[in-house]
Amino acid sequence: MPASHVTVTRAEAGQKLVRFLERRLPGIPRSAMMRWIRTGQVRLDGKRSKPFALVREGQDVRIPPHGEGESASTKPTAPTNGTASLDIIHKDQDLLVVNKPAGLPVQPGTGHDDSVVTRLRGMFAREVFVPAPAHRLDRDTTGVLLVGASHAALKQLSQGFAQGRIHKTYLAWVQDSWPHSHEILLQDSLQKQGITGRERVTTGSGRTALAKVRPAGTGGRANQSADIPHPLLPATLLQIQLLTGRTHQIRVQLSSRGFPLLGDGKYNGPTDYPDKQGLLLHAWRVDLPDGRTITATPPWKGRWNALPYLD
Repeated sequence: MPASHVTVTRAEAGQKLVRFLERRLPGIPRSAMMRWIRTGQVRLDGKRSKPFALVREGQDVRIPPHGEGESASTKPTAPTNGTASLDIIHKDQDLLVVNKPAGLPVQPGTGHDDSVVTRLRGMFAREVFVPAPAHRLDRDTTGVLLVGASHAALKQLSQGFAQGRIHKTYLAWVQDSWPHSHEILLQDSLQKQGITGRERVTTGSGRTALAKVRPAGTGGRANQSADIPHPLLPATLLQIQLLTGRTHQIRVQLSSRGFPLLGDGKYNGPTDYPDKQGLLLHAWRVDLPDGRTITATPPWKGRWNALPYLD
C-alpha cells in the first residue's frame, strides 16, 4: 500500500498522534506505528513529530506505505452479529445518549463479544472516529449511558465524571420497607475481591463510596398465592444519586444495610420475586454541567412500573 495523506477531522482533534493512527488503522500493531513516528515516516503538516503530540483539526498526516505484515489481524471493527443496533435517545455532534438494555455489557469480554462498544463500531464503521462510552453500567443495569461522539467530548465527559460535575441518579426497587422518609447520605468503604469479570465488592475497607438516597414510592405487595414464592413482599422504590462511582456501589451499599435490590442474587436480593423482571436497577437521569438533563423511563412493567412514583 503506498503512502497516503489524511486530514484530522473535528471529531479526532486533541488525540495523541499514536492514538489517532490506531483509530485510523485498526489492526496495525502500536509497535509499528511507534517505529514509523520515531523514524520520521509519519509527518504532521510535513514535519516530524512525537508519538504523544496532540493532533489539531485540519492537520495533514502522512501515513507511510505498509504491507501485509503490518496490517489487519485481530482488532474487530464491527460486532459479530453485524446488524445489532442501540436505542439512541439523544444525538448531536459531540454527544450520543444510549438507553442501555438489560443483559448487554458496555465493553466486550471473555464469553461475550456483543456489547455497547461493538455495536457502536458496527453502527459507525464508516466514521473516522467511532463514538465511545464515557462511563460504565453493570451488565444487567438499564438506562442512560453517555457516549462521546468526538475525542474532545469524550475527554470532557470523563473529566466531568471525575470532578463530580456530572450527576447520575438511579432508580432501584429494594426488598423491605425503607425506614427513612427524607434524603439520607450513605457512606462506606468498598473493596473489590476476585478476578476481573467476577468481582465481588465488600464493605469495611477500601475506597470511599458516597450516595444520597430517598424514597420515590412504595409498593410491590403481592397477593398471597401458592405459585408466588414470597406471599407478601414489601418493597420500596428508591431514588439514588451517586456522589462517587465505585463498582457495584448501589447494590453493595443497600444490601449491606439489609435492603438488597430485587433481582440481585449476587448481593442477597430475591431473584424469584413476584412478576420478576431481572435486576430492578435503572440509570434514570443524568444532569450535565451545561444545564441539560437527560432521562430514560425504566422498562419495568406491572406492579414495578416506576412512573406513578416519579416527580
